[in-house]
Amino acid sequence: MLSEAEQTAATTALHDVQSGRDHRELRIDKVGVRGMRFPIQIRDKAHLVQNTVATIGMYVDLPKECKGTHMSRFVEVLNAHGEIVHVENIPDILSAMQQRLKADTAHMEMEFPFFLTKKAPVTGMEGVLDYTARFEANAIGKEADFVLTVIVPVTTLCPCSKAISEHGAHNQRGHVTVQLRSNETVWIEEVIDLVEQSASSELYSLLKRPDEKHVTERAYENPVFVEDLVRNVATRLNNHPHVVWYKVEAENFESIHNHNAYACIENG
Repeated sequence: MLSEAEQTAATTALHDVQSGRDHRELRIDKVGVRGMRFPIQIRDKAHLVQNTVATIGMYVDLPKECKGTHMSRFVEVLNAHGEIVHVENIPDILSAMQQRLKADTAHMEMEFPFFLTKKAPVTGMEGVLDYTARFEANAIGKEADFVLTVIVPVTTLCPCSKAISEHGAHNQRGHVTVQLRSNETVWIEEVIDLVEQSASSELYSLLKRPDEKHVTERAYENPVFVEDLVRNVATRLNNHPHVVWYKVEAENFESIHNHNAYACIENG
């Protein structure tokens, strides 16, 4: 094994093309690494932390005179901050990227499955349901911006179909995507809860027959258009004390059409 001095000497002897000068006079807005899979621990309300795997992207700006960035340094920064990731330590990661790569701006994105154990509504049997969450953070100088995204699957039942049909009504599964900025921590579970309250019914991973009866009847009693769904979510976000900006998108995977229904509200 080489000593530290020998490693330094060996590295110095290798030609560093990336540190050379570029003459095309074009600044690059984002350059870095994408698609890294990394084990992380995310804070949650029920168990303090949960283990999951994130797909991560890390980027910085590159001045027009620089030929390239040093890709390995992104991975070094990520490993140096350990496996526990939360809103509070993301600014530290961004700052470390700026310093390590001598950049004015830094960007980080991570997407991961977030798991909740849910009890079936009648039998109480437990099952694990997965959601998709994403952190997107940007630093420009010392100013940082953070956006939380949560994708929540739900059930919706069509009010029009219910009104015109003698028997039943068509329903479908949909996805609600909430992006938000806040002035205090907003838990992923909070977002999931307010979305599920806004739909015809929430989803479960495990349902026995009494549970299935309950869920389908609850959806029938609570029909919502895709327009109702985004308005319901937006109303709850408007009433949240810490949310300062949001974008809500709902997409229903229609069961009687070969197209999807979509609606969006942005505010703040």
